Amino acid sequence: MEFTATAAIPAKATSACLILGIYEGQKLTPSAIWINEVSGGLLNRVLKGGDLKGKVGDTLMLHQPEGIGCQRLLLVGCGQEQELNDRAFRRISEAAAKAVVASNARDTLCTLGELPLAGRELDWKVRQVIEAFGQASYRFDQLMSKKPEEPPRLAKVNFPHTGRAEGALVKLGILQGRALIEGMTLSKDLANLPGNICTPSYLAEQARSLAKAYKGIKTTVLDEKQMERLGMGALLSVSRGSRQPAKLIVLEYNGTSARNKQRPVVLVGKGLTFDAGGISLKPGPGMDEMKYDMCGGASVLGTLKAIAGMELPINVVGVIPSSENLPDGDANKPGDIVTSMSGQTIEILNTDAEGRLILCDALTYVKKFNPEVVIDIATLTGACVIALGAHAAGLLSNNDALAAKLLEAGQKSGDRAWQLPLWEEYDEQLKSPFADMANIGGKEAGTITAASFLARYTKEYTWAHLDIAGTAWKSGKEKGATGRPVPLLTQYLIDKAKGD
Repeated sequence: MEFTATAAIPAKATSACLILGIYEGQKLTPSAIWINEVSGGLLNRVLKGGDLKGKVGDTLMLHQPEGIGCQRLLLVGCGQEQELNDRAFRRISEAAAKAVVASNARDTLCTLGELPLAGRELDWKVRQVIEAFGQASYRFDQLMSKKPEEPPRLAKVNFPHTGRAEGALVKLGILQGRALIEGMTLSKDLANLPGNICTPSYLAEQARSLAKAYKGIKTTVLDEKQMERLGMGALLSVSRGSRQPAKLIVLEYNGTSARNKQRPVVLVGKGLTFDAGGISLKPGPGMDEMKYDMCGGASVLGTLKAIAGMELPINVVGVIPSSENLPDGDANKPGDIVTSMSGQTIEILNTDAEGRLILCDALTYVKKFNPEVVIDIATLTGACVIALGAHAAGLLSNNDALAAKLLEAGQKSGDRAWQLPLWEEYDEQLKSPFADMANIGGKEAGTITAASFLARYTKEYTWAHLDIAGTAWKSGKEKGATGRPVPLLTQYLIDKAKGD
């Protein structure tokens, strides 16, 4: 899909579909006022008929309107003008995108950027609209012999502007929005692939492909022998039950000049390409969704693709420890003790708490990059789903300033997180009589004790943990990956590159 900036005046433009905002109470937005005048009061007549109340997200498609050059008019409800906020704007954008994608229109002219929104510039609004179109047009049907539906015909979305200043903001929004949906699409595609295709080796190949596509990315893949020499006993203990070899995937994005020795932001993503639970076997119903246990790793790849597409002036390292977790005669057993790369020993009380085992060695490994900040991303605990549902990722950190920046990026991107405490009292639950620690801390505060486990490996740098178990994918009729938290991570890196 192509996104372009245009100086065309909506009232005089030719398009397959013109998107107009309508407030409650039959109040028209500026572009809608122009269209109403040139069409002889068409919009007033339609609104008096009561077919559109103007509530947020309501839509009405008008075909072949007289007096204008557009084949269709899509009227989108915007609610009360004085109550317009970020969430309402996203709902308006999503409704508009779904309606246009569902139509037969090949192109559209979107005027939603003119909606007044406190604290948000035009580039932000354009980016939200592009993300909405990316989500509405996404299909995962690569593995179907017959496509369940026709692909969207929509090929171009145009954004009008007046003057150089507005034009520059629209172009910035297009650059960032396009790169963001490309990163989210990669993340979703990888997560939606089945475990027999998306293996650790497959993830490694996708990382190598990114290095070929973008000059700023360098990819290195460590195999099991290399990890063994490094002493990654925790990570390798998880892969013992699988015929698929584990991989440690490293992507280095250098967006600054060679003379700039800026310390990198390191993103560590859990890459469990299938998690059966190991000897502590998961229940059969719903186990197919355990292919999504690599969404943390997929989000790292998606974020690297997004920032490389934006050419952000920042240094970022992505690290993805990747494995399967299956039952086998050589798999971890409850009660086994393994030694991590840090030298700390771990009593494995539950083999289904494997994500923290592969992450802890990766978190030790990343010290070599002298990171300014480390953020790990993982579908780590079912407890996080119970606590926060599908609305917010769980956030825990050893640095309140970093946590605040991530929370702010979540609000700005609409990909929100919620901070949980990381107190010493929770760490007590990880005590073991036989090793330095246990890999679980009991039934209580499961999300926090999982983060407390990881915190033992991150004491030498500034670190945050995102538990995305509730946000990375949807179950039920609309089952599939969401692409989160690519928007949050990308926004954080945009802000950091700007010095915010």
